[in-house]
Amino acid sequence: MKSFLSLAAWPFLLVSCCFILSFGFRHEGDLELFGLAVKPELVFFNLSYLWIIGWLLVLERVLPYRKDWQRNDGQIPADLGHTLLNKGLVQFTIVQLMGLPFFQHREATWLAGQPLLWQAAAGLLAAEFGLYWAHRFSHEWPLLWRFHAVHHSVRRLWLVNTGRFHFVDSNLSVLASVPFLLVTGISMDAIILVSAITAYIGILTHCNVDTRCGVLSWFFNTPNLHRWHHSTRLEEGNNNYGQNLVLWDQLFGTFFIKPVALLGEIGIREKMPSRWLRQLWVPFVWKRYQQES
Repeated sequence: MKSFLSLAAWPFLLVSCCFILSFGFRHEGDLELFGLAVKPELVFFNLSYLWIIGWLLVLERVLPYRKDWQRNDGQIPADLGHTLLNKGLVQFTIVQLMGLPFFQHREATWLAGQPLLWQAAAGLLAAEFGLYWAHRFSHEWPLLWRFHAVHHSVRRLWLVNTGRFHFVDSNLSVLASVPFLLVTGISMDAIILVSAITAYIGILTHCNVDTRCGVLSWFFNTPNLHRWHHSTRLEEGNNNYGQNLVLWDQLFGTFFIKPVALLGEIGIREKMPSRWLRQLWVPFVWKRYQQES
């Protein structure tokens, strides 16, 4: 039974979430909730996200990748603080970008008339190019690493620290990827689907579930790949920069996987404060903090 769950968990959760979201695209007109008109895509996305969270909470208990990652690391308040702050600021950044004249008055391309899945595939490929280089530069440029290190400072991976990113780091990724996504000319429904898939894959890559993704790891960013990206060994960790797909990792030589090897320690070699507000501030005084610590 556990072997079957390991094989089925990742594709089942991704596909089922997309299926739930599809009801939002099929619904005509807004939904009324508590006297307010709400976009159906937003309602069904939140339902799908609750669906995946519920499943992962169960699977992380019954099918953990590492049992030592089930222990409390004292970082739940910081993880939640980063997640809530990022959601608000990233949405603000996206709204500001969408309001720019270049994007607001963009002309529809032939892609906008294609089936939704084809549009989403094109959008994923385009956005992934920006996400890949933003992520890679955040590891290779010391100035950007000090912000990205907040995410990598965790000593365990589980669904709650999926959104643990410094807000500067998150917004740089948005600024690097959204323009590539928008210039494709795909429809707004396709943009919503691309954003949703990014959210689903993001929480799946950080889950503490013993997944066996097999050949899927040669195309998608799966937990089996992303865990190596968190390794403290740089020859392992400085790879697998893709957010959703690993095409650009394959092309630029940063794809890394050890199918049967056991992942060692994860985290960073530098010091990181334990409290959320200090984690927000420390990248701006990085050198001084490392010397004092």
